[in-house]
Amino acid sequence: MNIEEFFELSAGKWFAHRTYTDLISKTSEEGKSELIIKSLPIDHPGVIQVCQKYQFDPKQATCSAKLYWDDITKLNQKKTGSMIIVLIPSTESPLLGKFLHQIPESNVSLHLPGSYKIGEDEALTLYVRVGNTYLEERLWFASPNLRMRVSVAKNAGGVSYTSFTSEIRMSDVTTK
Repeated sequence: MNIEEFFELSAGKWFAHRTYTDLISKTSEEGKSELIIKSLPIDHPGVIQVCQKYQFDPKQATCSAKLYWDDITKLNQKKTGSMIIVLIPSTESPLLGKFLHQIPESNVSLHLPGSYKIGEDEALTLYVRVGNTYLEERLWFASPNLRMRVSVAKNAGGVSYTSFTSEIRMSDVTTK
């Protein structure tokens, strides 16, 4: 599977169930959310803006998407948001590349792109550094309608949190 096929398979509306563990405070929580992944054309204004932010030519991008989430924790606190992601393949291998992203509502300013890798097992691994924290997220399909995700955050003190998410496709059609 290449990155384009991974994103084509990811497009749609998903129900996500996440378990999050903070290893520093030794607390866990769970959350449920609706996730919508919609492919964007490379000439979309949001894609162009993300590429310019990271100083990449949008013509280098191989695929892009907008993710919307509506997260309801067990405490009934509603968290919604969106993110645009753009993937630029490496000239050395189509299984490696740069991961560009922008969360419009976030105050976090990222100056360095992340990276991605498609493994022999067809799992997508994303690597991102935010300040002194290194984030790694691995995504794979158990079936076309069941996607899994594992995230780990590391800093100088070691692993600070981890999460596991299962995502079940609700529909192929996005409406946003």
